[in-house]
Amino acid sequence: SYSPDGQRIVTASLDKTAKVWDANAGQELFTLKGHSDEVNSAAYSADGQRIVTASADQTARIWDAETGQRILTLHGHSDRVWSVSFSPDGKRIVSGSFDKTLKIWDAETGQETLALIGHLHNIKSVAFSPDGKRIVSGSWDKTVKVWDAETGQEMLTLKGHSDYVYSVSFSPDGRRIVSGSGDKTVKIWDISSLATSP
Repeated sequence: SYSPDGQRIVTASLDKTAKVWDANAGQELFTLKGHSDEVNSAAYSADGQRIVTASADQTARIWDAETGQRILTLHGHSDRVWSVSFSPDGKRIVSGSFDKTLKIWDAETGQETLALIGHLHNIKSVAFSPDGKRIVSGSWDKTVKVWDAETGQEMLTLKGHSDYVYSVSFSPDGRRIVSGSGDKTVKIWDISSLATSP
């Protein structure tokens, strides 16, 4: 994941660490250490001040992006955490886990605020919409789901992949979703009806 200003990159690794790099020079700046198992995902907050990581140790962690110091550990999942993302305003974090749930966390306190339940298999990818009102998730149950980020209610289930869904993302205007799957296809979904509904 790039920092918002494009000057740094954070990478997640099976070696149980995340590393922050100078995006121009390619030099390692520091290592985020503390997870006890592989780190599967890492992302910057929109202001570039924090980093969140997801690990197979069943936790997510929030770090100071300037110093590499751990700020908070998010406990609540019962299986490996595979994907994490900050909300656009930086106040919330969404995590997706092999326990088949998504969780929304208060990024300031580390408290779990919502659990999103509906997938039938491991969750591999999660992301907030650009306006922060919706969340998309991709699962090994071969579906993509769209959720209300405030209530946790499932809004849509997108079916069409014939294998695991590995990656999902919103378009910049929030009206489309792209998903990548083990079925060797990438699909683009029109969810503009949600964007225009009251």
